[in-house]
Formats: sequence, structure tokens, C-alpha cells
Amino acid sequence: MRGKWQFELTMKQIIKIIEESIECKREFIGQAVNIKKAAERIVASVKAGGKLLAFGNGGSAADAQHMAAELVGRYKLERKGYPAIALTTDTSILTAVGNDYGYASIFERQVEALAKKRDVLIGISTSGNSENVVRAFEKGKAIGTFNISLTGFGCLFVPVYWKKTAMMSPLRMRLPGDMI
Repeated sequence: MRGKWQFELTMKQIIKIIEESIECKREFIGQAVNIKKAAERIVASVKAGGKLLAFGNGGSAADAQHMAAELVGRYKLERKGYPAIALTTDTSILTAVGNDYGYASIFERQVEALAKKRDVLIGISTSGNSENVVRAFEKGKAIGTFNISLTGFGCLFVPVYWKKTAMMSPLRMRLPGDMI
């Protein structure tokens, strides 16, 4: 029926979604070493006067914003705020750069303007093949940033982009499923 909202899930479907989320978190425990390495890199960057720049598209953009908010605010303990910026929040920059240079440049241009050597970039891409994330990593690498990629497990099936992302990101976390 046109124009009518339709969203119906059975109890079985709801339970399956919850079970998949639980399993994803169990598998994510395998990334604990990389999470610790990422945290250590971010702390070292901040202590050296650096910052975190995070970015991604769609739901990954929201994840980048949440990450930056937790670092600027407080996560788990009272501490001084860490300098962190989500490159997904300034609609004037996003629309101006998108209009003038194309959507593939929206993060790259901000990295060029804001990143300094030893800053940390976190790029989030479920597929692992987001051109704007790869281009931001390329720009960051040229500047001297430390790049961390968060991708979904499905990115293994896109070897060209995975190879390129791997070259641009010395610390990679492949999260199970498509739940990032």
C-alpha cells in the first residue's frame, strides 16, 4: 500500500536480531588487543599535542560523532577532555566541499585543513570501500597521521579496496558482520 508505513517484525525476527548482536559482541572480544593499541595511540597523540579526527558515512558518521563526544566529554572516568573532532558534523563544510569538489572529497579536504603530523584518524566504513574514507586516509598518510580503520567483516570480499585501506591504515579492526 503506497504511503502507509509498514514495519512489522515477528518475535522470532526480533530475537534473531538480538542474538546476532550478542554474537557480534562476543566475536569483537578478539579485537581487544587492537582496541588497546588504538587507545594507546590516541593517548600518546593527545599527550604530544595532537588530536583525534573521526569520520564515516551514514550510521558510521553517527559512530564517529559518538566517539568524539565520549573523548571530549567523559567515558567511564573523570578526566581532562581529549581533543577529538567528528568530521561529519559541520553541514556547511560538508555541503560546500561536496558541491565544489565532490562527495569523495568531504573528509579529505577537512583532513588537509585540520590534521597535523602525529594526529590520529579513525575512518569507519562498513563495506571498507568508501572512497571518501580512503581519500581521507591517503591525505592523512601524506601529512603523517596515524590511521585506524574500522570496517565490517564483509570488506574481506573487496580485496582491491581492502588492500588500499590496509596500505593507508596500519591499525585495522574488522568487526564481525555488518553491525558497525
